[in-house]
Amino acid sequence: MKKFLSIVLVLVMLVSCVAAFSACGKTNDNDTDTDTGVANDTGSAEVNKYADIKIGFIFLHDEKSTYDLNFIRAAEAAKVALGLSDDQVIIKTNIDESDDCYEAAADLADMGCDIVFADSFGHEDFMIKAAREFPNVQFCHATGTKAHTEGLANFHNAFADIYEGRYLAGVAAGLKLNEMIANGEFTAEEAKIGYVGAFPYAEVKSGYTSFYLGAKSVCPSVVMDVQFTGSWYDANAERETAIALINGGCKLISQHADSMGAPGACEENNVPNVSYNGSTVADCPNTFIVSSAINWQPYFEYIVNCVADGETIAADWCAGIEEGSVVLSAINEAAAAEGTAAKLEEVKKALADGTLKVFDTANFTVNGETLTSYMADVDTDAAYTGDTEVVSDGYFHESEYRSAPYFDVNIDGITLLNN
Repeated sequence: MKKFLSIVLVLVMLVSCVAAFSACGKTNDNDTDTDTGVANDTGSAEVNKYADIKIGFIFLHDEKSTYDLNFIRAAEAAKVALGLSDDQVIIKTNIDESDDCYEAAADLADMGCDIVFADSFGHEDFMIKAAREFPNVQFCHATGTKAHTEGLANFHNAFADIYEGRYLAGVAAGLKLNEMIANGEFTAEEAKIGYVGAFPYAEVKSGYTSFYLGAKSVCPSVVMDVQFTGSWYDANAERETAIALINGGCKLISQHADSMGAPGACEENNVPNVSYNGSTVADCPNTFIVSSAINWQPYFEYIVNCVADGETIAADWCAGIEEGSVVLSAINEAAAAEGTAAKLEEVKKALADGTLKVFDTANFTVNGETLTSYMADVDTDAAYTGDTEVVSDGYFHESEYRSAPYFDVNIDGITLLNN
């Protein structure tokens, strides 16, 4: 009997060992984590590092705004690229530049967001207020200026070298002017661009100046009139401003404003238009030429990866064409001048390799003089006091000392109609 029991015990132990081996002894040839489906050469389950990440977005307007739509699309693209679920990405739209922004940021923090991002210049102070209250949440802000002086570990600014994209768009505009001059539509002395601006801020000035310099690089006689609307988004004001500029002799219109007001006015009046933050060709097939934009997807992926990997988010983040953060839309060949695509590729390469500087001081003057020195307001204060020398090596070093633009020089050739 004892012998029989001993045999049974041995058999039980052998079965247990086989079962254990079957459960644990996976080969490494095609090892897959059954939870994530991610191939794993080590035989251990690979953890989804984004599983617990939640990010909230605060947008000034909604998809009706070309500016905010550009951010919304980038947020959706980053969500897909990182494999985030719908409940990991929370979007709040139509959030004013007021205490509403703070309330929205605090609400997102209370909802468990690890990162809160806001997209408008006037959101900054309210984001800083929220950052002080929620030190364990990362607050990121586009176009802001204060992250490098506030000294908060959880508050960050971001922008891109959009002046390079604006310059390229300006080249396309200048080529169109040349074509119209060659066709006898007006003389070289009548080559004038109109520009619809929101506010006389450095961001807007940097944009329209780089656009103008791009146009001037191929159409030397061009001048430009700029008129401000006093709003980021006012379709009626933008439309009326564009029409006023057209009636004032402008042959082509561009803008730094967020509605379809100006492009729509151009289509109605058959005036070429270079838009911003995305193609308007669907609504303006006869007049839209090209658009420049910041692609925010790389930044959104960057901040999510920083949090997931326990790394520090840069206080001031800035990237350009080479990193895919500055992009141009497809060219509308029906409206663009012949040869535009080839010329833009040539200029793009020169910008990427550094042989072309947008704000090369040899290419513009201020009151008839070459700009040899300029103290920019980099460390923002209420009086906008210049504190940093930004001209050296023959060019104005835009967005190198902080991410947001600080070029606010009024150069010759550009007339401000209501500054």
